[in-house]
Amino acid sequence: MTPRDGRLRTVLTLLTAWSALAGAALVGAAPASGMEGTDAGTAAAAKAPADKAFADKALAPGITYKELDVPAARGVARAHVLSVDLSNRHVRVDLLHSAAVASRAAVSRLAQAQGAVAGVNGDFFDITETQHPGVEATGATVGPAIANGRVLKAAVPDGQRFGPALPPGTTTKDVLGVGLDGRARMDSLALDGSVRSSRGRWALGGLNQYALPQGSIGAFTSAWGGVSRKRATCGTDIDRAAPCGTDTYEVTVRHGHVVSVAGTPGSGPIAFGTTVLVGREAGAQRLRGLVKGQAVRIQHWLVAAGTRIRYRFAIGGYPVLTHGQPLPGLNDTTSAVRTAVGIANKGRRLLLLALDGAPAFRTGLTIAEVAHTMRTLGSVDAFSLDGGGSTTMVARKPGAGAVSVLNHPTDGAERPVPNGIGVFSRG
Repeated sequence: MTPRDGRLRTVLTLLTAWSALAGAALVGAAPASGMEGTDAGTAAAAKAPADKAFADKALAPGITYKELDVPAARGVARAHVLSVDLSNRHVRVDLLHSAAVASRAAVSRLAQAQGAVAGVNGDFFDITETQHPGVEATGATVGPAIANGRVLKAAVPDGQRFGPALPPGTTTKDVLGVGLDGRARMDSLALDGSVRSSRGRWALGGLNQYALPQGSIGAFTSAWGGVSRKRATCGTDIDRAAPCGTDTYEVTVRHGHVVSVAGTPGSGPIAFGTTVLVGREAGAQRLRGLVKGQAVRIQHWLVAAGTRIRYRFAIGGYPVLTHGQPLPGLNDTTSAVRTAVGIANKGRRLLLLALDGAPAFRTGLTIAEVAHTMRTLGSVDAFSLDGGGSTTMVARKPGAGAVSVLNHPTDGAERPVPNGIGVFSRG
C-alpha cells in the first residue's frame, strides 16, 4: 500500500464512521421533542470536517472557499463553503439584487454586475401563480430586504409565503443582516408606515411585496419595477391559493399629491418620487375617499424587533440554529439541496453554504442536518435560504476576470433568482 492509499483509506474510514453516527442520530430523532437526542451523534461527528479532503482556498483577503463531503442519513452531500471575515476592513457583504424587486437574474449575473467576489442565492420567492389563472408570478421575495442601507421591501403574511413550512416560532419577518456596526446577526424586521391625508391616518400593511394582508393598504415605489400589482390582492393571510380579491382600489401619489385613481391594480414602471397605493377590502374603502389633487403624506421604514439596530444589509429566510442550538421542530425527514448562512465569532464571521446538485449528491440534507452541519462548521446562529434549483454559489477565482459557478445547480444551469448575498472585497 502506498502512503497515498493509506491517507485515502483513513479519510474513507472517518467518513464512514461519521455517516453511521449522524445517520443513526438523525433517523431516530422525533421532529420536535427528539432534537436533543441528535446532539450526541453531532458531537461525535463534530471533528469530521477537520478531516476534509479539500484544502481552503483564498479568494481575497478575508475570504476563503472550501468543499466538504458531509455524510447524512440519505447519503453523502457535498457542501461548498465560503468563510467571510467581516472584521477585515477590506471585506463587506451586501444584497445581490436586480434593478427591481419584482425581477430575477442568475446569481453569477447579479454578482458580476455589482462587482462581488463571491455570492450565493437568497430568499424564497413568488415563483409560480398556477393557482391564480391570468395573474403573473412577480418573482419578488417573501421576506424583508435592505441593500446598502436602503429599504427595498417588507415581508408578506406568513400564509402567503413560498418554501417549506416555517419552523415553530419563526415568521416571514425574520432576517439575517449586517448592522451599521459591521456585525452580522439574526433579527426580525417589521414594517412601520402610514398614509396621512385630510381623511385621516392609516397604517401601511405592505411595501413592495407580492401579497398584502387582508383589509390593508400597500405602497409600491420605483423599487418595485413594472410587474403587475394585481398579485398583491390575491390569497388570504392563511391561504396563498385563495381567489384574488374583488374589492380593490389604487391611488397614485406623486410628489405628495394624488394624480390618479383606478378601480383595479395596474402595472408598468413607477417613476421616482411616485408611490402607488393599493388597497384591498377595508383598505380599498379607505382609499376611495382620496381624490385627485389631494395632499397625501406616505412614510415607511423597517423596525428591528426589540432592538435599535440599524441595518445596512438584510435578507429574508428563516432561522435554524440559535445560540448554538437547533430550533425545536426542524424537519428531519425531507432531504434536499439547500443554501444556508451561519454566524460565528460574535457576528464577525459569516459562513455561506451551498450544497451541490450533481446527481451523486442530490439527496442533500434535511433542515435538521443543515442546522447541525452549520454548527459543526463553527456557526453559533444559522439561517436557511432558498434551495433546490435556486441553490447556487459563485466566486471569482484569483486571476479570473469574472465569477464562475462553484456548485452544480440541480437544473443543470443557474435558476434566475430575485436576490442573494454578495461578498465584496475592497482590496
